[in-house]
Amino acid sequence: MNKKDYKPRLIDNKVKEYLSLAKAICIEGPKWCGKTWTSTYHSSSQYYVGDPSNNFTNRRLAEMDPLKVLNGDLPRLIDEWQEVPSLWDATRMKVDETNLKGQYILTGSSTPIRKGVLHSGTGRIFKLRMHTMSLFESGDSDGKVSLKEICGNFFDETILTGDVDLEKLAYLIVRGGWPDNINVPKEKAGVLPKGYIDSVLYEDIQKLDENVKYETNKVSLLLRSLARNESTTITNLSLSKDISATDKGLVSDETINKYINSLSRLFLLENQKPFSPAIRSSLRIKQGEKRHFCDPALACAALNLNEAKLMNDLDTFGFMFEALVERDLRIYAQTFNAELFHYQDYSNNEIDAVIELEDGNWCAIEIKLGANQIDSAAAKLIKINKDISEHGGKPAQSLCVICGLSNAAYKRPDGVYVVPLTSLKN
Repeated sequence: MNKKDYKPRLIDNKVKEYLSLAKAICIEGPKWCGKTWTSTYHSSSQYYVGDPSNNFTNRRLAEMDPLKVLNGDLPRLIDEWQEVPSLWDATRMKVDETNLKGQYILTGSSTPIRKGVLHSGTGRIFKLRMHTMSLFESGDSDGKVSLKEICGNFFDETILTGDVDLEKLAYLIVRGGWPDNINVPKEKAGVLPKGYIDSVLYEDIQKLDENVKYETNKVSLLLRSLARNESTTITNLSLSKDISATDKGLVSDETINKYINSLSRLFLLENQKPFSPAIRSSLRIKQGEKRHFCDPALACAALNLNEAKLMNDLDTFGFMFEALVERDLRIYAQTFNAELFHYQDYSNNEIDAVIELEDGNWCAIEIKLGANQIDSAAAKLIKINKDISEHGGKPAQSLCVICGLSNAAYKRPDGVYVVPLTSLKN
């Protein structure tokens, strides 16, 4: 890798921060999201465990003498460490020889079972989650509006951002945020995500556990059901019923639970946890997580959706657009130590996305594809925020509607922000 050719990622500052705090760090995330590129950029020497050269010599050496492969200039990258799980304990032992910070960078595209990994690494190895590229990182957002400023309620400009057409948004969803897929021809945008799904079905999930048999057909049915229910809070039981009703493929609750756990270990899924605005609030909060693939392109690939099919089904388009926005919100929030949630209570109040800041303040966000939905979304945010306050909860510090087809970023007279997704950054 020529470091001069490296395309900066928003996670870069976090990597530097973690290297200054921990003896070693582990960067985890879905395949092909850029972990190796980023880790190589921040390292002084590298060891690629999965290198197929000479009949996978690197892996065999690591299996025979894991401590030996840790020798090299620091920080040293050990790429895809999970292929030889004993490397984790070897790293833990090695870093204890000195008090140096930032000795190793481990990367992993799956979480191995505990067998072969004796120690957690707590206090020695810090974990950092990496995602596919946001629209700002891929150059598809002009970055005129900062999410951090919106959350802090101190964005006070009105900015014309230009028109965005529906076809462009459909393309961004189908293409996804993998670095290798950013500049492919438009007609080939869905090839990589479909290849990703095939890789999961026929290779990755089969290698997770030696003693567990995964039925490819059932995993495929589950992926399609998850894709049909992208950006919803569907339960595992309902997933089982959905599969049975739609595909006539009966899958037990136990199998659903096992397969979802495995898909999560591959970092294929990244759900949105529920948010509670106050422990002592009298509002009863629903605890269901909102379902997401790590990138909405995978949901499209599982359902064989292209841009034309999305544009002919605006309901599905809306859910996939919501997933695209929430993917980016998660990436942007991570840079300033904020977290992404969603909100549902038993009074039928729902907020698409909640960004909670380190100090406990939070921003309520509604996500709408069309600009004609902005007024109703703003009114909904104001009403829910008032309900939360009246029931003893902490009201949101700011309210925002993120829109797909808006051509301006501004603050409405009622105090609600309106921001186009293609102008958002961290």
